Amino acid sequence: MASPSPAATSAWVVEHPGPVTSAPLRLVERETPEPGPGELLLRVRTCGVCRTDLHLAEGDLPPHMSRCTPGHEVVGEVIATGPDAEDFRLGDRAGAAWLAETCGQCRYCRSARENLCPDSRYTGWDIHGGYADHLLVDARFAYRLPEGWSDENTAPLLCAGIIGYRALQRADLPSGGRLGIYGFGASAHLTAQLAIARGAEVHVVTRSQGAQRLALELGAASAGADAPPKALDAAILFAPAGSLVPVALAALDRGGTLAIAGIHLSTVPPLDYDRHLFQERTVRSVTANTREDGRAFLAEAARLRPTVRVTRYPMRRADRALEDLAAGQITGVAVLVTD
Repeated sequence: MASPSPAATSAWVVEHPGPVTSAPLRLVERETPEPGPGELLLRVRTCGVCRTDLHLAEGDLPPHMSRCTPGHEVVGEVIATGPDAEDFRLGDRAGAAWLAETCGQCRYCRSARENLCPDSRYTGWDIHGGYADHLLVDARFAYRLPEGWSDENTAPLLCAGIIGYRALQRADLPSGGRLGIYGFGASAHLTAQLAIARGAEVHVVTRSQGAQRLALELGAASAGADAPPKALDAAILFAPAGSLVPVALAALDRGGTLAIAGIHLSTVPPLDYDRHLFQERTVRSVTANTREDGRAFLAEAARLRPTVRVTRYPMRRADRALEDLAAGQITGVAVLVTD
């Protein structure tokens, strides 16, 4: 079922990957796609700005398609549906996230580990994303969204929230334990609230004084640029700085786990076995998420209603939003709002 789609769509594309100061993004017009079998066409309302978008624009992530449109934290309105696009109707609000498609047949997909599917595809990397007026989404990978929240507050949940949820699960934080968070941007400020609501004592390490203030406002036990004041039971590294891996490991208590949440990380320096790994300390990476992660997190967020610190940008200033993100000028999360 479909209503007439607009003939043209405005969209940002990564024209030439490079530093954001070199203007890698370009605003273009292209034909609005028609939804195929099982697909939804969304009119984009808001799209969160993720550090992964910055990695794509600057070339830290190798491009998977030419002139790709970034963006994978999308809240939109369904304006057309293809055949067999079940569960959604015209006018519904729907969310599009990072995981866009999996094969459904491999041993990972068949064992509840679809995030490890070798044929997985991602919104804003393998297919065009939400820095645009319109977006095609596989209905099987679209999300129903919590009611009663604004589009701006909901968009960051679709990656910053979901990946933080998975990172927290991977960190194996014991009940009532001490959690260290390294870097305090979009994902971290949501994850901290989730951990605190579960009874954790959270200690934040970040150089940004604005982020330190926000962490304390949200209930962190400490926030500063130096090592946490207590040994940690678990830690999550959100900053894409490999140099922090030994720092975070050294702050762990015996049996502690460090989860590394980012898709990109700079080089990790050599580790000292006795200081960083002995006494059964563990390092774990976080790779995307499953749809079950997304559904579980959105349900938990609907109950907890975490504070989302949003800085708004019009969609036409997506390039400026990435520049500000690269410069460390955003506290919380940036969200693009369509005109």
